[in-house]
Amino acid sequence: MKPPNILWICTDQQRSDTLGCAGNSFVSTPNIDALSCAAANFRNCFVQSPVCMPSRGSFLTGRYPRTTRLRQNGQTIPSDETPISRLLADAGYYCGLVGKFHLAPADPAVNETIEKRVNDGYDEFCWAGDPHDNWGTNSSYTAFLEDLGQTFKTTPHPDCEFVETGMPEAFHEATWCAEQAIDFIERRAESEMPWLFSVNMFAPHHPFNPPADYLQPYLDRLDEIPLPDALSDDLSTKSPHQITDAKGAYGGTMAYGRTMSDKDHRMVKAAYWAMCDLVDMKVGAILSALDLSGQRDNTIVIFMSDHGEMLGDHGIYLKGPYFYDPAIRVPFMISLPGTIQPKTHDGLTELVDLAPTLLEACGLPLQAGMQGKSLWPSLLGKTAYEGRESIYCEYYNAMPFHNNPTAQLTMLRTSTHKLVVDHAHNYGELYDLDTDPNEVNNLWDDPNSLGVKADLLTALTHRMAFTADPLPVRQCEW
Repeated sequence: MKPPNILWICTDQQRSDTLGCAGNSFVSTPNIDALSCAAANFRNCFVQSPVCMPSRGSFLTGRYPRTTRLRQNGQTIPSDETPISRLLADAGYYCGLVGKFHLAPADPAVNETIEKRVNDGYDEFCWAGDPHDNWGTNSSYTAFLEDLGQTFKTTPHPDCEFVETGMPEAFHEATWCAEQAIDFIERRAESEMPWLFSVNMFAPHHPFNPPADYLQPYLDRLDEIPLPDALSDDLSTKSPHQITDAKGAYGGTMAYGRTMSDKDHRMVKAAYWAMCDLVDMKVGAILSALDLSGQRDNTIVIFMSDHGEMLGDHGIYLKGPYFYDPAIRVPFMISLPGTIQPKTHDGLTELVDLAPTLLEACGLPLQAGMQGKSLWPSLLGKTAYEGRESIYCEYYNAMPFHNNPTAQLTMLRTSTHKLVVDHAHNYGELYDLDTDPNEVNNLWDDPNSLGVKADLLTALTHRMAFTADPLPVRQCEW
């Protein structure tokens, strides 16, 4: 029997509460909502870093950022790390990608052509680091626009300096990603060779620039959009990084922050949600093509994101050296009709578990050095899914905006508490998630929380110890 195909849809910077199936009554995401009903839907899934490259390197290899050594944006993943796409290609899969990959620097000043190819296994690599035209024709998306007589252009919104009107839907990067995916799916329909196709849309990553017709429904009810959570959080108990970023994102280099007006906060949230709606529309088009090609019943479909977006919560936008749930909790669902049991799972899940899960799903041996745990037995219903006891995340100077001194932080999250340690400042955060789900009241210095703090610090050291690289494999006793 032919092994299952894999359609892997990964958005960029999409937090978990951006879907109707996650309880958001504002967004319009019927296609992803329908997929969630037919999938194993992990509602408490967390990334291993709140930043693109460390997170992607982790879930693509099944190893933690510290282990892969891809700890920062702007690095290249070491050549001895093996992404799951390479393992599948070596096992006979035909692999394709459209959009972002980001395991190497995405900057024309470093790579003159496209993102440097690593040992990725992709037979087709239809790349665009982001939608902007700073890549020239080296970006496949830019070439797509040029073929249509278009150039990438956004227009500042007259009512908000933080929002732009983006490319029309027909010329949007998400549309281009969907069209490339549909073409690939249709071309592979008659092949006996199993395939993997990675759809890496840039949306809803900032800048916040949806097509005008996607934004307008939100503008019609702008006053109904809630302001960010904990917008006036007491910064005196927070880290220096948060104090800086509340004044301006990315270490004060961008204007997003708590000084924005209420209207600005609502406008940005409206634009972000509109971009999520566009993603949903394109996911629907891809899944429709998969159905029409007759391949749905033998295709694993994954929908997820690489990390979240603060979106004004705690007065912070974008991402940085902090581990609030909006930054690290993401959508994650996986389906295979007739095989994976449709079910909502509430247990704690790490995306580092995805690569070993796919190997087992495809009948392949687990790779030595992988630190994630396969979810496959639970997806089949053979074992109950209890979830992990804790979530572990890392931020090792992951972006260049918070390195005075270097931002080195780790986090442990259980179902009831969250602990963050800022190793450069001898500082931390402790939250009781049962009584304080928005993570406002920092109990780090609370004398009544010393016992919980000690237990969590011990648990954090245990998790850190097990990020030690299991490679090379022991060959003999001596």
